[in-house]
Amino acid sequence: MQIPRLHPDTIEEVKLRADIVDVVSEYVVLRKRGKDFVGLCPFHDEKSPSFTVSQTKQMYYCFGCQAGGNAIKFVMELGKRSFADVVLDLARRYQVPVQTLEPEQRQELQRQLSLREQLYEVLATSAQFYQHALRQSQGQKALEYLQSNRQLKEETIQQFGLGYAPAGWETLYRYLVEDKHYPAQILEKAGLIKPRREGGGYYDVFRDRLMIPIRDFQGRVIAFGGRTLTDEQPKYLNSPETELFSKGKTLFALDQAKGGISQLDQAVVVEGYFDAIALHAAGINNTVASLGTALSLEQVRLILRYTESKQLVLNFDADKAGTNAAERAIGEIAELAYKGEVQLKILNLPDGKDADEYLHSHTPEDYAELLKNAPLWLDWQIQQIIQDRDLRQATDFQQVTQQLVKLLKNIVNSDTRNYYVSYCAEILSLGDTRLIPLRVENLLTQIAPATATYSKPVSARKAWGASKVSHAPLPTERNLLEHAEALLLRIYLHCPEQRQAIIAELEERNLQFSLSHHRFLWQQILEISSVDVETRNFASQPDLISRLQDHFLEFSNEMGLISHLFHVDEKNQKEILRTPQVVQAAIACMDLVMLEKRYRHFLELWQQTDPEAEPERYQSYYQAFYAEKIKLQQIDRQRLFSITELL
Repeated sequence: MQIPRLHPDTIEEVKLRADIVDVVSEYVVLRKRGKDFVGLCPFHDEKSPSFTVSQTKQMYYCFGCQAGGNAIKFVMELGKRSFADVVLDLARRYQVPVQTLEPEQRQELQRQLSLREQLYEVLATSAQFYQHALRQSQGQKALEYLQSNRQLKEETIQQFGLGYAPAGWETLYRYLVEDKHYPAQILEKAGLIKPRREGGGYYDVFRDRLMIPIRDFQGRVIAFGGRTLTDEQPKYLNSPETELFSKGKTLFALDQAKGGISQLDQAVVVEGYFDAIALHAAGINNTVASLGTALSLEQVRLILRYTESKQLVLNFDADKAGTNAAERAIGEIAELAYKGEVQLKILNLPDGKDADEYLHSHTPEDYAELLKNAPLWLDWQIQQIIQDRDLRQATDFQQVTQQLVKLLKNIVNSDTRNYYVSYCAEILSLGDTRLIPLRVENLLTQIAPATATYSKPVSARKAWGASKVSHAPLPTERNLLEHAEALLLRIYLHCPEQRQAIIAELEERNLQFSLSHHRFLWQQILEISSVDVETRNFASQPDLISRLQDHFLEFSNEMGLISHLFHVDEKNQKEILRTPQVVQAAIACMDLVMLEKRYRHFLELWQQTDPEAEPERYQSYYQAFYAEKIKLQQIDRQRLFSITELL
């Protein structure tokens, strides 16, 4: 549908009226910072906000991906829409009169504009009709259902605009067409009526049903959900797909919940309309419903616009259908979850109840506590796998192991995978800690059989020794360590104010330089240093570099490996200006190497100990190297930070 050329006056008026913060806030959670606003960029994935909106300049800019522009460009880029289409949309929203360059095209433009406006209008009028019918004698049964069965108060019924569709075949049709004079074609396009197969005419889509308006994020009615009050199937009937309504792109109650999601930095997704309504009535106003379908990736991205931490809780029914719905939802967003781009949790309520049923016998505080303790989706899936399985039975053990391996294979983040490998190994060991190393090795071998070096489980100790969890440094890790140590030495040489902090960190952690040429330089620094140990005045070495260079005239071979540390180029200058964060990052890398050495040391002692002859020593060494393994997993998080800081 070609849009006529717009008059410049219309474009300028839209630019003046469309406030950039108002427009962007519908898609991004913005927080005030100084005179500007910041949030997570919607144009690329990021965990720390680099997206800035200036209200004074009426501009946005992302320091991460360099996206920038005004309100019109923002909507164009985000929705992949044309310039004229966005201007027209903003003109409708801010009530700007539309002019075109060709007067003869204005009538066509108004027709195009009025189609969507008429759809919004007829749907709003229908919602009012249904609300009115609820208060009439014919709607008494529906009203009693809301008040008695659902225990809803009058304010909640009004808040969500609940209503009733009369039982007649043409009741709404006659009201809208004959009384309100809306064209039948508009009602059909809005999904309110359907043409009869024979004899001509139309009939109402919703008849003798409790009516629930479905609104877009701006609060405009775009569709309806109708619940039967009899045994008629389906129990719930939604409007068909229309120009305004797409089930997979819409979330019920998002218009009511977006403020609560932003405030609480968390979104709760339930299955049914009345689950969401009951939770809002109980004051839990960060809740939306998925319209009875599997949660789609588009729906998830819609929710995540309003939560900075990307925390999402799925509270689906605990029965088989609800579990399947949760599994389907996880399948849709698994890629985001595996990458850590969404903090996904699963909440199953006790006794298989849904949220509405639960709140009839429990307080909102009880629900909030369950919400707080909801397990992460991986923990939930593991529990689903082992549920009702007897791991002492060979068949169950094998099937559970295969399913766990399939789950673990998809985890991208190494520290997350290592954690869950250990967790699953503990489950499979059935409380026998001596079996944990063997279970770890078996899991790792199946997760990455092409790279696993272990093949035959002679004993738990030998199996553990061959395990890939030994954290042997990869070439890329050695490069990172070399860069970390070199950077720490360069900072010590060129930033006297950091010397005391570096010495203190190395002493506190009992760390040494691992690479021989770095260790040699550090020994020379300590030998010729004029440090006063009593006063610990590490900064009083203004001629340290020149004295070292003189000293290294005697060691020409070693000088070749470290001479670059005595000079600072533009790149080095940027690096050392980021202290003390860079110091901490470099120390973390060195700490990791020392942990690996201690891990291997205790592992070797454990392997060499006879468990029958020296059971206490055997157990002591096992606990020691396992403790180092846990520390390694914990420091992996710091190592990720280190990589970010050092590269």
